[in-house]
Amino acid sequence: MSRRLSFAAAWLSLLFAALLPSAMAASGKGPLVLAAASLQESMNAAADAWAANGHARPILSFAGSSALARQIKAGAPADLFISADEDWMNDVERAGLLWRGSRADLAGNRLVLVAPAGQPVRLRIGRGMPIARALGDSRLAMADPDSVPAGKYGKAALTTLGVWPAISGKVARADNVRGALALVERGAARLGVVYETDARASKQVRVVGAFPAGSHAPIRYPLARLKASTHRDGEGFRQFLLSGTGRAILGRYGFTAP
Repeated sequence: MSRRLSFAAAWLSLLFAALLPSAMAASGKGPLVLAAASLQESMNAAADAWAANGHARPILSFAGSSALARQIKAGAPADLFISADEDWMNDVERAGLLWRGSRADLAGNRLVLVAPAGQPVRLRIGRGMPIARALGDSRLAMADPDSVPAGKYGKAALTTLGVWPAISGKVARADNVRGALALVERGAARLGVVYETDARASKQVRVVGAFPAGSHAPIRYPLARLKASTHRDGEGFRQFLLSGTGRAILGRYGFTAP
């Protein structure tokens, strides 16, 4: 009996996933956008601008790019995917889940080291910097360096600067870059590695310094329409984001040209 119930539940879940995009379109809701956590403020502003032009406001879902890519591969019925690095977009593309010809680089970013706003931490970012000493008995907050883009960029930068072995055991891993930012905001970590745009979005942290651009791979945010997309505004919103207006909105929040 339990097997029959499990099979029925699985079948109903698949049916719901298949019908969800059509139901969303019919209810007047906008396209579903899966976006990297660091895009929260900018994508909400872009969605508002799109809605102000008479369109249904897109539904935005934010998480780490790794988690979003896994959701897409599991059958999430979304219209657009914006990753914080190329690796996870490549992963989805290799699975054959992108709308052909829809992939494009949307924006870039910078990587910075932050501390709680009221904490006097002085540290010059460079090769052999005494970051372990600056941490003391505290931790360095990072998005998961094994899977999440911000964490991967951070690990690469710290490795290039020759200090990763000294602090790898002091890393407080978060599910996404906003989780790492929150640890620093609460004072649970003395330092954190986040994007410059995340630091700008918070009044509770201050930037200690920026990592040299050459210490890690270029930070790029690829955007693509998903094969599962059925919303009539999916392609229109993708083009809006890539337009001069869309890029200007991202620029207001500190994102750079890709």
